[in-house]
Amino acid sequence: MAALPRPMELCFAARAGTCQRAPTISPNKRRAGGSTVRCVATSPAPMGEKTEYRDGPLERAFMGLFARKMEKYATKKKQPPPQSPGREKKKAVWDWDYESFVDVSRRVMVGRTRAQQQEAVREVLLSMLPPGAPEQFRKLFPPTRWACEFNAALTVPFFRWLVGPTEVIEVEVDGVRQRSGVLIKKCRYLENSGCVGMCVNMCKIPTQDFFTNEFGLPLTMNPNFEDMSCEMIYGQVPPPLEEDPVSKQPCYPNLCSMSTPSAPVCPKLQA
Repeated sequence: MAALPRPMELCFAARAGTCQRAPTISPNKRRAGGSTVRCVATSPAPMGEKTEYRDGPLERAFMGLFARKMEKYATKKKQPPPQSPGREKKKAVWDWDYESFVDVSRRVMVGRTRAQQQEAVREVLLSMLPPGAPEQFRKLFPPTRWACEFNAALTVPFFRWLVGPTEVIEVEVDGVRQRSGVLIKKCRYLENSGCVGMCVNMCKIPTQDFFTNEFGLPLTMNPNFEDMSCEMIYGQVPPPLEEDPVSKQPCYPNLCSMSTPSAPVCPKLQA
C-alpha cells in the first residue's frame, strides 16, 4: 500500500529506512528448528523462513498510523469483560508492531468481497492524504519518464518499513529503458501474512489502482510467489486482474492460516 508523503515525512522516512548491522551469530548458537533468522535488513531470510526486522519508534509510528486507519474497516477483536483487569487499552500510535498491523489487514478481509477489500484500502489511502492531494500530485507528476523515475527513487526509503529491502532497477516501458522500476527483494507484507489473497487484494491491486487512477501515474506490480519478491514498474499500465497471472495463483498451504489447499486458485481472488 502507498500514500503520498509530506516533506517532513520524507525526511523521517529516509531515517526510518536506515539499517543497523545485526550482530554475527555463529551456526552452533542458532536455535534449531526456528522459523525466524536474524539478519541485516538488506539480506532477507530464505524462502520458508521469516526475516527478523529491528523496528524503531519511527517505523512503529508508521505502522500505527496505517493500522489505526485500517481498524475502522476491520472486524472487532473479542474483548475481555469491562470489569476484567486485563481489558485491552487503546494502543498509542507507537505501540503497534508489524504483526499487529498484519492482523488488522487480515481482519479487514473478513466478511468482504474482493472488490470491497480493495475499496477499503483505497479509502484508507485517501484518508492519509491532505485534501486535494491527488490533484496536486497530477500537476507535479504528470506521467513522464522523470516522474516515473523520481517516484521509483522515492519508494525505496519510504516503503522500507512496509515491504522490506528494495532497490531501484532499470525496466522497459513502452520500448524505452528507464530506471523506474523497484525490486522488493522479499516482501515483508507477503512474508508475514503468508496469504496470496492479502497480497493481491490488500496491496497489489489497490496500490496499482491508486497510482494509476487517483494520481494519474500508471503503476504495475508483479509479485513473484516463488521467492516472495516483487517488481514495481512506474509508467506501465496494469492489466485487468482477469489477464494478470496472479489471478491463477493458488494458496500457500503451509503458510496461510486461511488457505484452502485443495483449491487450484486462492479463493480470496475469486470472491
